[in-house]
Amino acid sequence: MSKSIISRFSVTLAAVLCCGCSAPAQPTAADERPSLSPGQETSVAAAVNEPAENLWTRRTGEDWPAFLGPRGDGTSTETGVDPQLWKPHPPLLWSMPLGISYGGPTLVAGRLLQFDRFGQAERLTCCNAETGQELWRRESQVDYEDMYGYNNGPRCSPVVSDDLVYTYGVAGQLTCCRLSDGKTVWQKDTLADYGVVQNFFGIASTPYAFDNLLLVMIGGSPEASRRLPAGQLGGVKPNGTAIVAFDKATGREAYRLGDELASYSSLAVRDIAGKPTALAFLRGGLLAWDPATGQELFNFPWRASSLESVNAASPITLGDKILLSEAYEIGSALLEVKDQQPTVVWRDSGPLRQHAFRAHWSTPVLAGDFLFGSSGRNQPDSDFRCIRISDGELRWSDRRHERSSVLLVDGCLVVLGEYGRLELMRANETKLDVVARVELNEMKDAKDNQPLIDYPCWAAPVLSHGLLYVRGNRRLLCFELIPESPVRAPN
Repeated sequence: MSKSIISRFSVTLAAVLCCGCSAPAQPTAADERPSLSPGQETSVAAAVNEPAENLWTRRTGEDWPAFLGPRGDGTSTETGVDPQLWKPHPPLLWSMPLGISYGGPTLVAGRLLQFDRFGQAERLTCCNAETGQELWRRESQVDYEDMYGYNNGPRCSPVVSDDLVYTYGVAGQLTCCRLSDGKTVWQKDTLADYGVVQNFFGIASTPYAFDNLLLVMIGGSPEASRRLPAGQLGGVKPNGTAIVAFDKATGREAYRLGDELASYSSLAVRDIAGKPTALAFLRGGLLAWDPATGQELFNFPWRASSLESVNAASPITLGDKILLSEAYEIGSALLEVKDQQPTVVWRDSGPLRQHAFRAHWSTPVLAGDFLFGSSGRNQPDSDFRCIRISDGELRWSDRRHERSSVLLVDGCLVVLGEYGRLELMRANETKLDVVARVELNEMKDAKDNQPLIDYPCWAAPVLSHGLLYVRGNRRLLCFELIPESPVRAPN
């Protein structure tokens, strides 16, 4: 790929692939291990029996079992956010160094699961969610080098369902292991099994657990496409494996569908028109299907015309309406599904500066009829804004020239800027309403005097049982966002 193409190619991903990142963190001496031979795995497990014991001591809150949370939309049902805790910043409970990766953590049963790369291995680490104490780790060899110089770690967050943990590595290794101790249940090499041609930045679409199935974006290709030189994505053809569903317990393929290549947008299942509907914002547009049977319901083309463009943010739904958004050329479109077919309610047109919303790698959040999030492709043209989703009307924008990710909780927005600014805002459709702000990149770690967090901060904030988890390039931080309610004595 020519330098001119690389210089103008500024793509990042959902599940948090990066653009222009600083040098990735290297493992510490304690983490240096011999490279694993092909197929070899290691597991350092605590003596925990199945099913996994609930380790939470905090009495209220909800788990965060997958990317963008329990509903897959970046929202939390927890209450009790206290702005007073932000003076000068929310209490920092613990932090831990990270390997090379972009994904955020997953939290279930008092366990935090973080997926990183150390050396030549992708490592899933399980820690106590309240203390950061490691419980077990599991490693598998990985062979991946990014074509554009971005880091070589995993992009996807772990997914937990029925005491099983699923990871999807940057080179397509799909693994199921036990939550209790990290022991492998099954594993698939999806690149080899389905003929996946490496796209711009490797695998970055987090799977979705539905009933007894794991829905996975694959995007394989026929043999002829696999012989093309690296980076020639325009000539790569699909082979009908855009989506593959696997039995969660055994890894057996249940069905496949979709003649399309993969994107960086993570999968979702929503109740649309009275029935569960699976949604995949693929490279060429939206695919909707019955997640139980694999029957295709409809597809809607939506992609910028240039080769060097990607779909990365996940679809947003409101009732029977679906919002698609990209940052490169065509912006957003709101669809309404009637009789299992989409009709356009509104769509962006004209110059980019007139588009209602241009989601890049960060999925915005919906509060009522109003959408809040980062709009724009690069730092120079990015802002944080609010639109009314029903008609695309811009309510306000803050031209901050940086990209942000967002979490909605208790009527508030927790916004993490890519350089490390953490903000608490009210979800106010009339104006930017900042309640508190802290520059995490200006805070120093007591042990090494390095910034607590550094660029790129592209993973969305995560909240579970009142604890807020944010990550940057080298470190994961755990703050108390919602104070633990005291136990009340009986009357």
